[in-house]
Amino acid sequence: MEKVKYLVVGCGLSGAIIAERIASIKKQKVLVIDKRDHIGGNIYDYKQYGITVHKYGPHVFHTSNKEVWDYLSKFTEWYYFMYKVKAFIDGKEVNIPFNLDSLYKVFPNTLAQKLEEKLLNNFKFNSKVPILELKNSSDNDLQFLAEYIYEKVFLGYTVKQWGAKPEDIDSSVSARVPIYISKDDRYFTDKYQAIPKNGYTKMVENILDNPLIEVRLNTDFKDIKNEIDYDTMYFTGSIDELFDYKHGKLPYRSLNIEFKKYDREFIQSGPQINYPENYDYTRSVEYKYYLDEKSDKTILSYEYPCEYKDGKNERYYPISNEDNQKLYKKYLEELLKLNNARRSGISRWIYVLGRLGDYKYYDMDKAVERTLKLSKETL
Repeated sequence: MEKVKYLVVGCGLSGAIIAERIASIKKQKVLVIDKRDHIGGNIYDYKQYGITVHKYGPHVFHTSNKEVWDYLSKFTEWYYFMYKVKAFIDGKEVNIPFNLDSLYKVFPNTLAQKLEEKLLNNFKFNSKVPILELKNSSDNDLQFLAEYIYEKVFLGYTVKQWGAKPEDIDSSVSARVPIYISKDDRYFTDKYQAIPKNGYTKMVENILDNPLIEVRLNTDFKDIKNEIDYDTMYFTGSIDELFDYKHGKLPYRSLNIEFKKYDREFIQSGPQINYPENYDYTRSVEYKYYLDEKSDKTILSYEYPCEYKDGKNERYYPISNEDNQKLYKKYLEELLKLNNARRSGISRWIYVLGRLGDYKYYDMDKAVERTLKLSKETL
């Protein structure tokens, strides 16, 4: 049986960072395994026709946390990039999040001016108001606006993305799709917004570039768990899988992503266009915009949300609702039992982290923040 002091399961962003922290802080060897054939998890990217393509869908890094920004900046140069997203609504390309300028794209000027005035009178300028909050307004005009945005922007997209109506989804999800009381047309408003200049894969490669870190790909934990002995494990896979689905499987949404090459310089007016009403896909992404890469060809991805089916596709989005959180807590209790046994000297330390381990819909910066915090607590 192979013996290691530190084992990290999963070589995505969270796994790579915790491995780097172990090697840098503890000066100990660490083994990182991943069942995929590449590092980087869902932020993995690659070059095609001189264009950096994100295999698992678009990733634009954004944060207001300086510690997170400074940490990643040790491993990459940045291409500064303010993300702008549009949605195809009533035959027009409209800013997303829906903002004050969007009013003038879809309504006559007099109505747009009236709605703008009421929004400014009821909400703080530069604030983001969740669509469901606006829907509960007592003002008839704002209710009308809420219904319009609900039907045209939010409902169709959400039903396609999550397979459920917005009110049936945890509020943390609906809060991600706000109305922006501003003329700022950036998708994110964080202080730091950028994409790694040489790609996410290269950034993760740099994070792992330590002689104390060994990476083994095409290695599934369930296949080797009886062949390896470890003192401490950091597990970034799905927590229900760690416990052999003892209490049942945690549900996820997945994506079928279709990539198409075009023999044209550009297809879209910008990097991302959402389709809440039209087509079966939710969004199309043109990657050459991200790093301003020059090519006489272009590559787009089209995302078709679907159910996660074990072994047939990837887990993308935890479905956060009351029942699923209760199930997740059962697995946390199992983890607590294991670590309590470790305190008695009859088991090993096991920590879970990442979007799958924590069963949370993390943005990249939140995953980094969580991992750095865990490293301070456990190392």
